[in-house]
This record gives sequence, structure tokens and C-alpha cells, in this order.
Amino acid sequence: MDRRKQVPANWSEALVDPAKWPTLYETFITKNAGSVSQIESTLRSLTYIIPGRFRDTEIASESLHSGLQLLSLYHDSLLARAVARLPAGIYSAHPTPHNRYTRFWTRRSPLYKRVALMLQMIRYVELLCEMAAKRRSEKARWRVVVLLELVKALCRLVLLRLTNSRPLLSPPLPERDIDPAALEEFSRLELDSQPSSTSDAKTRRLATDPSDTTHNMSDADSFEDDPETESPSQGGWFMPRTGLTLPTLPAAMDITSYLLSKVLTAEDVKPPKALLHRVSGPGRLAEVLYILRPVIYALAMQRWHHSGTTTGGRPKKSWRPWLIGLSIEYGARQLAKRDFQERFAGGLRSLTGLEREELRRRALGLAWWAMRGAFYDSITKPSIERVTSTLRKTPLNLLGGSLFSGIIDDYAYLWDEYYYSTSTL
Repeated sequence: MDRRKQVPANWSEALVDPAKWPTLYETFITKNAGSVSQIESTLRSLTYIIPGRFRDTEIASESLHSGLQLLSLYHDSLLARAVARLPAGIYSAHPTPHNRYTRFWTRRSPLYKRVALMLQMIRYVELLCEMAAKRRSEKARWRVVVLLELVKALCRLVLLRLTNSRPLLSPPLPERDIDPAALEEFSRLELDSQPSSTSDAKTRRLATDPSDTTHNMSDADSFEDDPETESPSQGGWFMPRTGLTLPTLPAAMDITSYLLSKVLTAEDVKPPKALLHRVSGPGRLAEVLYILRPVIYALAMQRWHHSGTTTGGRPKKSWRPWLIGLSIEYGARQLAKRDFQERFAGGLRSLTGLEREELRRRALGLAWWAMRGAFYDSITKPSIERVTSTLRKTPLNLLGGSLFSGIIDDYAYLWDEYYYSTSTL
């Protein structure tokens, strides 16, 4: 009881001293990791689906979205720091290959961590920067876009050099894979396990007078009445003396799934560096082309953004930037696949799971070319307009069709007006 009364006092003292605010905030995030993750996810979803957020208040809404992304990135660093401080055996999460690889490089190379962090922060604010620049003029907008793409390409070339010519992953930083329940449980038990002055005095009295059974019985009763030590938690039984957690046995019907979850695959025992093969020759050229593609496409858009006007008087977008950008990205992909087939005996079947996942992600990125440039303006946009017009005329309009068509209209405005709304790199 005395211990629990000391916590608000400590927080009150910390609130008075601004120097303790970062530590206080880190403690709060660590102890409420699950709630914080849910709030972040909810707010992020709202910024995606709120109708009308792009037209009249585009700067304010995008500022909210970018700020939330940056705050989540800061929370990731706080939670990763908290997990690193846990004793061995307390936290045994099974990391993904992506997290194993990126965490290895962030710990091995401080420069990699700083460059990857800078690259990720630019990705979060690039659309906001484009919106702000467009308020001034169209020329200022494309200057900002080209400058940002140059900085991002430079960062990626540095990462390519630091990883000894290994393909780049997106994102270049570890993703959040922390079990909030386990982290909150350990933080709570760590706080409750701190000895108070009253318990220290009892310990000294028992050491000098072992016959004092009154205090002995009161300690035993308080231990038995403590609900935190009565029964094991869902994650296992916390042992106060050793500080370890004894896992609970699974149900009889879950034995097979439990054992399968503990099986290590070939990629689980590989060194993190071996999760991606080094590239050389054509493979390295393909990676450099893939990195420089956004810069070339942005320069082409700056030079040939419009090629006249339509019959309705609207600016007509040129096909030249779209064809140049798509050709470079598709050519880089085919060159990389050919290099893999020539260098490995099994061809693409010899790739690691992480390499196949990255190739799959880049293949899906090719689909975004349907939302860019002249292809979007001439083919995709008229199709979207027909769909939204049909939704408004059908009974679906009374069952949420208007909300759905409103969201599509807002995103159509975003895709039509801003370069970074469809950027994948």
C-alpha cells in the first residue's frame, strides 16, 4: 500500500522538473504500449477515411497525418529501447527476417541508422512539403519535389554502400514487432518489485530478532493477498527471485500449433547479413537504376508536365515522363531477375524469403503506374469517375454509397494534384 502511494508523488515531482519530462513520457509509453498502439492505429485510419480532408484543409489534415507518423517513429525508438533493457529470457519475441536484417545494420553502423532515419522522416513529410510548395507556385512545387528525390536517392546510395551492395529494403528501419502485453506486464512488475523503506525496516528487524513472528505473518499474509502473485499471467508465471518468466503449458488441443511455433526454419538460423545476397555487375546496375528512377521521373515531369490542353480547356499531361519512368523501373526489375538467374544455380528459387518478399513488393509497386501521369489522366481517372457516378445513382447511395463515393472523389483529387500521393519509393 505504501508503495502504491509513492507513485503519484514521484510523478508530481517529475512534472515540476521539465528535465524529467522525456523520462516520464518514455515510462508512460512503455507501461501503456498496447493502448498507445491502438490509439495510433485509430487516428491513422481516421486520417485516411475522413471525407473532404484534402480539398479545403489539405495542409492541416496532412500535417496531422505526418505528425502522427513521426510520433509513431519516435514511439518505435522508445519501445525498442525498453525491450533492449529487459533481462535475458523475459522477452522472447520471434523477429521477422526484415526486422532481423535491418536491426543488424542499425546496431552495427550508426551511420546506417542515421541515414535510414532521415530517409524515413522525409518519406513521412514529403507530401506535406509538396502541398506547401504548391501554395507558392507550380515551379516551386517541382523544385521541391526534385530536391527531395535527390536527397532520398543520395541516402539510398549511401545505404547501398554501407550494406556492401545489398538490395535495399523498404522501410530501411525495423518495424514495430513488440508484444505490448509482455512489455507492460514486466514494467508493472518491475515497479512493484522495488523495495520500500517499510519493507527494508521489517527485513532488518527480522534479521536481528528471528522470533518476531508478527511481522513474519503479516508479510506472508500480504504476499498471499497480492493478486499479482496469486496466479500466473497469460504470458507465464513471473518468478520474483530470479526475475524470469515460467511459460504456461498450452491446452491439449494446441500442442501441435505450439510446437510448430517453436520450430526454427533455415532462415531463422542464418546470420542477418546472409538474408540478402550481395549484388554485383548487372545486379548492382539494376539497383542503382531502381534508386535513380524517382529522380529521373521527377525531372521529366518538371520538364514535360503538360503537352497542350484538352478540348475542355484543361491542361493535357504528356506521356513522355510516364513512359520514361515505367521503362526504367521495369527494365531494372528484369535486369535484377536476370542477374539472379545467372548467378545462382537454382535461379529465382535460390532466393531467400526476404529477397522474394522484396521482389514481390516491387512488383506490386509497378501497379501504381496506373495512378500516375498521362495514364491516370487519360484512362484511370475517367474509369473512377464512371464508378462514382454509378454509385450515386444506385440504391447503394442510401446504404453508404455516398460516403464511399465521397472518399473516392477526395482521393481522386489527391491523385490528380500531387506527385507524392502515388509515390512508392
